[in-house]
Amino acid sequence: MGAHNMESETDAMYREFILELYREPHNFGTLAQPTHEYHAFNPLCGDDITLQIDVKGQKVKDVRFEGSGCALCIASASLLTDHIKGKTLAEVRGITSKETIGFLGIPIGAVRMKCALLPLEAIHVAINKDKAKSISKSDKVTNRGE
Repeated sequence: MGAHNMESETDAMYREFILELYREPHNFGTLAQPTHEYHAFNPLCGDDITLQIDVKGQKVKDVRFEGSGCALCIASASLLTDHIKGKTLAEVRGITSKETIGFLGIPIGAVRMKCALLPLEAIHVAINKDKAKSISKSDKVTNRGE
């Protein structure tokens, strides 16, 4: 019984952590001149985020995101944007789904997996887009779950 109570307390702590990141996400907003950008949408939950990254010398100088979504999506975006600052593009490309779920600290069911991983998808697509192409409003890519 003691182990069960400990797990419940730990889960509750992480759930509160996720809710706090949802209420006050890190790196929320826009960049003046991002070098990479991607808009992602999850039709199952309604998560809708735009991620912007400023890359200088193959390193992430700054990153921001904006949009709306469930607590898991926003918390994941907050944690991932904190994590990738200062990393090389190769390091960012190496971030896995498993690692991303680990940042959240709680088990994620199959139904909510897309919510938690949408920000990682946005980061990976953004940094893998044609780097020579400048970003403008018409260049935004939208993933409508197709």
